[in-house]
This record gives sequence, C-alpha cells and structure tokens, in this order.
Amino acid sequence: MRTAPRTAVAVPGDPRTRDRGGSPRHRAPRAGAAPGPTAGAGSGGRPWRRLRGAVLWLAAGAALLLVAATSGLLPLQPMRVDSDSMTPTVSPGDLLLVRHGQGPVQRGDVVAVTDPLGDGMLVKRAIALGGDEVAIEDGVLVVDGTAVCEPVIDPARLDGVWFGPVTVPEGELFLLSDNRDGSVDSRAFGPVPVSTLVGTVPARLWPVPGALPSPSAGC
Repeated sequence: MRTAPRTAVAVPGDPRTRDRGGSPRHRAPRAGAAPGPTAGAGSGGRPWRRLRGAVLWLAAGAALLLVAATSGLLPLQPMRVDSDSMTPTVSPGDLLLVRHGQGPVQRGDVVAVTDPLGDGMLVKRAIALGGDEVAIEDGVLVVDGTAVCEPVIDPARLDGVWFGPVTVPEGELFLLSDNRDGSVDSRAFGPVPVSTLVGTVPARLWPVPGALPSPSAGC
C-alpha cells in the first residue's frame, strides 16, 4: 500500500523552507522588500498639509487684494510718485495713499487726477475751484484778489513766477505744483474737469508714513 508523500512543514530555522524562525507576526522583512505601513502612517502629515493650504489661501488673498488696490478697485489706492513737481511736500519715490470718493475737493487739497496730457495719474495741489479767479504775482498765489498763505511751499521756488489772472470754469479745478518754477500744471494744460479726479491724497505711506502737512499750517 503506497502513501502520499508528506510535504515539508515550516520549522523555525528549517533551511528547506528558508524560514529563519521567529513568530510569524514579528518576522524580519526580506532583503530588498519595501517596508510596510506602520500604525498611524499618513495621519502625522495632516496638520502640516492644512497649514500649507491655509498659507496658500492667505497668499492668494493678499495678491488679489494688492491687485485690486493698485488697480483702483478699492476705496484706498497706493501710488508712487516719479517726478519732483510736488517737492518739498512730496519727493520722487514717495509712496502715497489716494482716497477715492471722499466728498468735494477743498482749496489746498493734494489730489490725484488722470493726466490730461497722457496716460497715468498726476499729483497736484487744487488751489482754486469753479468760479475762482487765480493769479500768481511774483511767486505769490492770489485767489479772488487775496494773497494765499502757503507755508508748506519753499519760497525759493516761487520768486519770479507770474501768471494770470484767469477764471476757473464751473465744475473744474485749477491745479498747481508746489515746485512751481518749471513744473507742468494748470498753467500749461488749463483747469481740469472734476470728473478727472481720482481722489484726494491725505497721507504718505513710505518712506516717512504720516499725514501730508496742511497747506495752512503755520499761517
């Protein structure tokens, strides 16, 4: 009577089965085998992924806010000055704050308007409104026959300047540069419509943050 051959049984340390011994649950991994998943794998990176996602959303929001501000879509808009026409009040390279739609312009306000001679914006001082008569007599600004006190303007930049008189049409603004010797302003391109007003300029953001000096300070 013939019997079926017996199969080899895995015995710890049996070379026939290549079993190195040890409990099946804690056997050493084979050489070259990829390590298996460990307990809690994948959960440790979740806080970092959430933080990274929040940072990306914040960066995207900040970028959109910056684009909206520089495009004039927000009530406040930063604007960098390139010329010296408003020195000493505003210097080239200054970063100004333009405030949109803040009521009627007052005499002496620093304003931003669309450039009537080209693209972009201009920063000037509104020194007369519709119906006012404007003149400059040897550097002294005269509005409606009365000399205007302007302590924020360097007197050395005013001597020998003459202009007018002219009457500003209704609904328009007469703009002058604080550096009036050789600057281009309403003496060259005339009064500008109020509709070209971008906004008033109440403050400087950089390099010295703070409100611009009042045109009547020190009078």
